[in-house]
Amino acid sequence: MKIRVDPALCQGHNRCVALAPGIFDIDDEGFASAAGDGTVPPGQADLVELVIDNCPEQAITVVTGTGPAAS
Repeated sequence: MKIRVDPALCQGHNRCVALAPGIFDIDDEGFASAAGDGTVPPGQADLVELVIDNCPEQAITVVTGTGPAAS
């Protein structure tokens, strides 16, 4: 499973980092991004679903498919 945070939608609420600090990073301006390449560690899919459900801006999505459009 891979995730992506849409930088155009993220408003810096940081609920994602509060719930799953190892899966998300915060930049110097307080906006979130997926840590690393967005790959969710094994056994963390349920936690990521909780984070997705708790994002007030719905900025986090599960990446499907392959190729440049999926990154």
